[in-house]
Amino acid sequence: MKTDWNPLLKEEFEKPYWKKLQQYIFEERARYKVFPPNDDVFAALHMTSYQDVKILILGQDPYHGEGQAHGLCFSVKDGVSIPPSLRNIFKEINTDIGITVPNHGNLESWARQGVLLLNATLTVRAHQAGSHQGKGWETFTDQVIRKVNEKAEKVVFLLWGAFARKKKVLIDIERHHVLESSHPSPFSAHRGFFGSKPFSTANSFLKESGRTPVNWEL
Repeated sequence: MKTDWNPLLKEEFEKPYWKKLQQYIFEERARYKVFPPNDDVFAALHMTSYQDVKILILGQDPYHGEGQAHGLCFSVKDGVSIPPSLRNIFKEINTDIGITVPNHGNLESWARQGVLLLNATLTVRAHQAGSHQGKGWETFTDQVIRKVNEKAEKVVFLLWGAFARKKKVLIDIERHHVLESSHPSPFSAHRGFFGSKPFSTANSFLKESGRTPVNWEL
């Protein structure tokens, strides 16, 4: 991991759980199709340096459909159909700050502005949602969240859905800003995600903290 995350996380790579996890992933890739491609597994940490993190959006696990996952939560590459949850995220951006709904789902521009698009689980077996949960990834990504919590600068954490909201215990809510709501999936978006205004609220907090707001336009 050739980023400024490496010295912060290198101790994880020596722990028993990590070696067991990597062996599991190796065996999974030998037997099944696994997403995202190997080179994209740590894309969130490669694309958003630790120094630059000002917002963390937490997803659960990668998309399990063909060609969807590329290492950034909720994001898909150009040319890939926009998944339902991301379509609802775009609807909320439109009503929140008036940005036109984009015709693609590639969120790399957010990542390059300091929005860490982190999934709790970083791989998944093709067409089997949640298949790599509980294998060790969560131990690693919890440590990523802890390191973001340790940043001297104030960070905005966007926790959407019950799974993400459980990670609130890793965050110093007196120092950072935590925005919670239901998940943007079609099953729950109407229960509190729509109308929650996370994008304008996050930018207001960044401005108050003396940090540059995010241009959410894609």
